[in-house]
Amino acid sequence: MPTIDDFEALAVRTGTVLRAEPNTESRHPALKLWIDFGELGELQSSARITDRYEASDVVGRQVVAVTGMAPIRVGGFRSDVLVLGALTDDGVVLLATDAPVPPGSVVA
Repeated sequence: MPTIDDFEALAVRTGTVLRAEPNTESRHPALKLWIDFGELGELQSSARITDRYEASDVVGRQVVAVTGMAPIRVGGFRSDVLVLGALTDDGVVLLATDAPVPPGSVVA
């Protein structure tokens, strides 16, 4: 069972999507995202959000993501962070702040 120490090793932060395109190499439909996390720099994510979002819908959008994990490869694309969303019958609904915040802000 994970401990609070395991959770504290990760950080949930905000980022701003700079670029997005379909990840045509992944097993499941996904978008490749390049996200600005401020002082952490530009990190990437392959996000399974295509039920509700097109690539053009997310560019410029602030997202919430788990950072501090080891990168994985999804369809040949490096994924550094896990973009967070709520699972619904209509697909994933991205989590967001209710007002703009600086990229890389820690979610408390």
